[in-house]
Amino acid sequence: MNNNLNKQNLNEEGFFGTYGGSFIPAELKKETDKIAAVYKELKNSEEFIKELSYIRKHYQGRPTPVTLAKGLNKITGGAKIYLKREDLNHTGAHKLNHCMGEALLAKKLGKKKLLAETGAGQHGVALATAAAYFGLECEIHMGETDIKKERPNVIRMKLLGAKIVPVTFGQKSLKEAVDSAFQAYMRDLDNTLYCIGSVVGPHPFPSMVRDFQSIIGAEAKEQMFELTGRLPDAVAACVGGGSNAIGIFSAFLNDKTVKLYGVEPLGKGCALGQHAATACYGKDGVLHGFKSLVLQNDDGSPAKVYSIASGLDSPAIGPEHAYLKASGRVKYDAVTDEEALKAFYALCKSDGIIPALESAHAVAYALKLAKIMPEDKNILVNLSGRGDKDIDFITEHYGTEI
Repeated sequence: MNNNLNKQNLNEEGFFGTYGGSFIPAELKKETDKIAAVYKELKNSEEFIKELSYIRKHYQGRPTPVTLAKGLNKITGGAKIYLKREDLNHTGAHKLNHCMGEALLAKKLGKKKLLAETGAGQHGVALATAAAYFGLECEIHMGETDIKKERPNVIRMKLLGAKIVPVTFGQKSLKEAVDSAFQAYMRDLDNTLYCIGSVVGPHPFPSMVRDFQSIIGAEAKEQMFELTGRLPDAVAACVGGGSNAIGIFSAFLNDKTVKLYGVEPLGKGCALGQHAATACYGKDGVLHGFKSLVLQNDDGSPAKVYSIASGLDSPAIGPEHAYLKASGRVKYDAVTDEEALKAFYALCKSDGIIPALESAHAVAYALKLAKIMPEDKNILVNLSGRGDKDIDFITEHYGTEI
């Protein structure tokens, strides 16, 4: 972990500029303050860092490689596309980076149980894995819609010993899963650590998850120098809550020559309820205990959201992303379901890599960028996860090619 990450942007109350903070009941605030204090001490502890480094190397299989996407590059021409292969991280996605860190923190806090929400199931699988590794109980709240859509990950969570709690109210998806998990957390604060699945939630979770995910950017920066002798010209990553994106962006925020792109799901179109492009269309608001950009109805309530990728259908982005948009450092744009699917199939057939539907959004955007950038430029894409979880859904609804 780089403990100096963006310290100039984060104050003691957990605000990135005007975004972030902690808007939660006093009883829960008391617990999160305790977590913040312990984490602040542990992240500077040589013992904690050494133990986490051991886990990353000897259990997770880090560092994950960077791969030149030769097949995609033949299709697009223009700039070269490189992939940071978080799909090769143990459990198949970037989520384990913060789950192992949070589980280690839980052990230090004396907690007996890990609790979380999940959308696509990648966070749920990663947390169930971490719980099994550390000998902790695990409870995952998941929308009924996502349970049906992401059956392979549901099976994996159960095999790993997690208790799955179906969420049957509202849209029965990620937002409701967060609501349900928070309610369960409030009933057992003494024994449980809520392990938020992205850089969202009340302080200290956005910065804590960012710190654990910063390993992606640190590795990728060194690997790009090794492969190309210089920094990438552009970095692209998909954004739902935004953990994989902030993880890779963190290493390049101070490198002004590197353009950063957060890629959101435009879904079926621009109309409210047809997408989850929060940075593009959201307004300032408070949701799940933090202030950020939120997709809202006219009355200020969270709007209905949609994405073909279950891990991206969040009505709010992480507060640091809201700050980075306001500052102009990161450009946020969106691609449609159709564009993401085309990128999914293209990467499968061109390079023998099956990406998660979430990651396919970033690939789709990179394909657009590559066509308009010169051949001597490089684009680094965070391939945040593999698509094993999506293949049943995709082949059932779209077949094996598009």
